[in-house]
Amino acid sequence: MTTAHDAVVLAGGAAERLGGADKPGVRIGGRALLDRVLTACRGADRTVVVGDPRPTTRPVRWTREDPPGGGPLAALGAGVRETGAEVLLVLSADLPFLDEDTVRRLLGALAEDPGAEAALLTDTDGRDQPLVAAYRSAPLRRELARVAGERGTLAGGPLRRLTGALRLARVFAGPLASFDCDTWEDIATARARIREHGTVLDEWITAVKDELGIELDVDTGVLLDLARDAAHGVARPAAPLTTFLVGYAAARAGTEGGPEAVAEAARKAAALAQRWAAEQDEAG
Repeated sequence: MTTAHDAVVLAGGAAERLGGADKPGVRIGGRALLDRVLTACRGADRTVVVGDPRPTTRPVRWTREDPPGGGPLAALGAGVRETGAEVLLVLSADLPFLDEDTVRRLLGALAEDPGAEAALLTDTDGRDQPLVAAYRSAPLRRELARVAGERGTLAGGPLRRLTGALRLARVFAGPLASFDCDTWEDIATARARIREHGTVLDEWITAVKDELGIELDVDTGVLLDLARDAAHGVARPAAPLTTFLVGYAAARAGTEGGPEAVAEAARKAAALAQRWAAEQDEAG
């Protein structure tokens, strides 16, 4: 079971290397960078976004550091003030490949080490990522107050002043989990990556679910097998229409539905398609 937590997403940077573009709103695979990160942390009880308000696929609480543009440490301080959980997930808004599995690993590493005050993602070059991390709230607030007291402000403060005083656990990940978009070249790389053969289908399904406000996780392999059986055993146009009807049947199951209802409806439709095909073979 995932540890109860809130999430703080920092989305207010100046994006100077993008020419001042609205980086959280830049789209990768048809989805804004911010929305991609919000999907990865959808298990949070409360999600606070530090930045200028904008439409998002999930409801969030908005806040802003004072003064705006005061840097990540000031933004983190502003976000933390809006949370109440004992564990806080802290993320930047420019992580196109962050996924729920990485989030679970961070929360799990913190939960498994009672002495740790934060669990940071560490990239393939051994660099800690303080904005891809899970923190215990009390030590984080303590260190934010200490840095603010020493400097007189959090604005312009370096994140290493914060993490350097915390007891850390580390989660090692591949290059994609910590990949961030600082330049237009990074954005082009991310856009090309999601269209690769091994990832494009999952990317598309996630984008459609976000667009339609669906959080149901289903076995896409079952639906693809059904579409294949309908296309081959009945007629090509039967494939999309059959999968639509399966979804409709699962939705009619109401609160008792879910992935199991989709799987059961797909099983019945696939069996029908196979019977249909068998009759054609006999007639042939």
